[in-house]
Formats: sequence, structure tokens, C-alpha cells
Amino acid sequence: MLKRVFVSPDPGRTRLRFAARAVLGIGLAVVVCGLAGTSLMGAVIGGLAALLALFTVTDATVRGQVVTTVLLPVTGLPVLTAAAALHDHPAARDLTFLAVVGAGVYARRWGPRGHSLGVFAFMTFFIAQFLHATTDRLPGMFAAVLLSVAAAATVRFGLWCYERRLPPPAVLAPPAGTGLARVTTRQAVQATAGAGFALVVGQLVSDERWYWAVGATWWVFVNTTSRGETLVRGFRRVLGTVVGIGLGFLVAVPVAGSAVPTAVLAAACVFGIFYTAAVSYTWMMLCVTLLAELLYGLLGVLTPGLLALRLVETGVGALGAVLAVLFLLPVTTHAVNDAWIQRALRCVHACTAEAAARLAGTEGADPAPRVAELEQLLGRVRLSLAPLVHPLNPMYGRKRRARRVLDLLDDCAREIRGLVAVAADPEASHDARLAAACWRVENAVEALTGGEAVPARADGSGTTEPALAHLHGVERALAELAAPLRAPSGSPLVGA
Repeated sequence: MLKRVFVSPDPGRTRLRFAARAVLGIGLAVVVCGLAGTSLMGAVIGGLAALLALFTVTDATVRGQVVTTVLLPVTGLPVLTAAAALHDHPAARDLTFLAVVGAGVYARRWGPRGHSLGVFAFMTFFIAQFLHATTDRLPGMFAAVLLSVAAAATVRFGLWCYERRLPPPAVLAPPAGTGLARVTTRQAVQATAGAGFALVVGQLVSDERWYWAVGATWWVFVNTTSRGETLVRGFRRVLGTVVGIGLGFLVAVPVAGSAVPTAVLAAACVFGIFYTAAVSYTWMMLCVTLLAELLYGLLGVLTPGLLALRLVETGVGALGAVLAVLFLLPVTTHAVNDAWIQRALRCVHACTAEAAARLAGTEGADPAPRVAELEQLLGRVRLSLAPLVHPLNPMYGRKRRARRVLDLLDDCAREIRGLVAVAADPEASHDARLAAACWRVENAVEALTGGEAVPARADGSGTTEPALAHLHGVERALAELAAPLRAPSGSPLVGA
């Protein structure tokens, strides 16, 4: 877990800038709320709104990010109003909360913007429960949300918009399908059912902090697709919460109520949330848990009993998510794995085809965007294979093969990046072996994604999973592709 965070590569220091900008944006939002005369509660909701504005908006272009950021209050303020108006009507409040859960998950079918608005809507309702919002407090909360989102946008799009200097990331289209065949629809049903279980059991555990269980269920479903991914994410959420609570006894409890130490530690937690989110969900949850403890300490309600209650409610929420994905419209890990691996292989094919066209002198041929898309797809493959390579997975044969698949796909990406770099060189790209290697890779990928069954191997472990079993064909093709890139001294490729 330590290695994943501190040894994980950070090309262009993107994660570092992402985290540093978050600290600056959220800090500015809290200061602006303070200068505007909002209450402590207003500062808290403002800081959380800024965190969401900086964390959840992931559109491919800066213009798209601006539009989504503007739409956040449009989505969140009506939800905040409903939550406050229903504060004294538990039954209507609970049903509305479940409706927000279902709608928020279903909105992912519209891509990054739908995902961002769905998360903001859910968290707005959640924060209203966290702060016990009532209608008389709405004006101050509205002001805090609007000021904070504006402050976050000022930092993100004005003071430090490093995305303008980066190529736009590839946006992966959500899996296709209609009705219950669409993954987002199935997940919306699962999340609503799981949240319903968490809500009922969470209220039996505590009639004040029940929303923690619903929040745990919600976040387990974020960025997951299959049954296995959800199980692993639930485990990591509980693990991060346990470690965060243990750390809270050492850090948050001693400084509870002290403004300056709390502010410094909260800034460190914010940095940790943003810096670790892309590489370790466990570390991110540790930072989230510690941040929540610091906020409760600032509000004067932090006690050891409250920390124990948070752990129990988190376990209830994770259990609700697990039961939902196991028994209600399950999306199997196998189906998701094969779909994402197939997409990654087709992207390898597209990369080599674009590179071959560039080598042939085709005007406008540019494999660079395809390489960026391949990186995105590889990240999604790693997420889908995470249940198989998890240390607690007892199926050692599938674990070993899944790790092999990840190694081969990483090799694919490395060689493709080398190919694109060489193809861009006007002198090195004249070597005819490069074009021949591209054709071999394209043919290998076409064979892999053709869907033919795979004959049983000597150990009897035959399979009908072409993407998982036949990657050795791409490995051989890529080995041939690498040969021209490592030409001996004196060849035309030296110094490319």
C-alpha cells in the first residue's frame, strides 16, 4: 500500500499539481466564506463544496469543465433545499435520499458530466444530514456554496489552469446497452437497493449518524462496474476507515476544537485525498476519514464513541453494497474484464494503424491521441482486474493469469509509445521494418479479438476468453516490433 502511493509514477507531476491546487482552492473558498461573514457551518459546507468542485469535474476539455462547474450549484442547491425542507419528515426524507442515490448513479450514462453532477447532488444531500440543515439556514448555506464554487473555479480556471498546456485526455464511452442491459441502469438499481438496506440498518444502529452507512454504500459504487470491483472497493473502504480511525485517536482527538492545528491537518488531508485518489482507494479513504474526524472536532462533537460508530456504519454501508451486487442484477467480473481487455487491444490496433499511416506519409495521421486513449483504457483494465489480483483472492490460477495479462498490456503500451516516438522522427521512420512490424501487430490483434475459442493447453485449462488467453500472440508481435527500436549501432535508427 505504501509502495503504490510513494513509488507510483507521476508523469509531469500531474497528481502533485492536482493536490496542491486543491489545497489552494479549498483554502481560498474557506477564507472567502469567512470574510463574507458566514457561520462555522457555512465555512464547512463551503469547503466541502469546493472540494467536490475540484475533485469530481473531469470533462476532457477545459471548456467542458467550466460548463460542468457552473452546473454544480444548479444541481446541488435544489437538492439542498429539499433536504432541509424534509429535515423533520423522516419518511419523505429517506425516500428522497434514495431517489437521489438512484438518479445520481443513473446519470453516469451521460459520461463525466453526468457523473460529476450525480456525485454533487448526492453529496449535497449527505452534507445536509451531516450539518442537520434546516430551512432557516438555507440562505447562509446557499451563499457558502456559491462563493466556494466560484473561489474553486477562480483557482482552477484562472490562477492555475495547468490543463490548458496538456493534451486533452481520452474520454472512455460508457459500456453500451439498453434497459437493464446497460451497466449504469443495473448499478442504479443496485445502489438504490444497497442504500435502502444501509439506511434501515444504519438507523437501527444510530438515529443521528445513519447517513454514514448510506454514504459508504454510495462511494463503494463510484467508479466500479462489476461484482468483483465492488467487493474489492468495499473491502478497501473498510480498511481505509479502520486505519483512519486509529490515526484519528492519535491526531484528531488531541487537537479537537483547536482552529490552527485543525486547519493545518485538514489541509494535509485534502492534499492526501487528491494525491492518492488515482493510485490507492485505501489511502484516499484514510485521508477522508481523518478529515471527517477533524471537522467533527471543530464542531465540538468528536468522541471515541463517535469514531467507533463511524466504523460500524461504514461496515453496514459496505455490506449493503456487497449484498446488492451479489444478489440483484449482478454484473460479472468475467464479462467486464473481457470487454475492457478487448477495447484495450483494439486501441493497440488503432495505435499501430495510425503509426503505419504516418510512416507511409499519410497527411494528418497522428497516433498520439490513440496512445492517450490506450493509457486510459489500461487504467480501466487494471481496475477491472483488481479483484483477480487482490492478495485475498483464493483462485491462484486466475490471479496468476490476470497478473500476466497486466504485464503484457503494460508491455504493449511501452512498445507502442516507443513506436510512436520513432514514427515521429523523419529520419528513423524510413526503416521499412517498422511498417512491417505494425502490420504484424495489427494482424495479431485482429486474431485476438476475432472471438474464436482457444484450444485447451497442456495443463487442461482450456478457455473461451480470447483476450485473456491469447495475449502471447501480441507479445510475440511486439517483440518483433521492438527489434527495430533497438537496432545495433550504425543503423538508421540510432539516436531516434
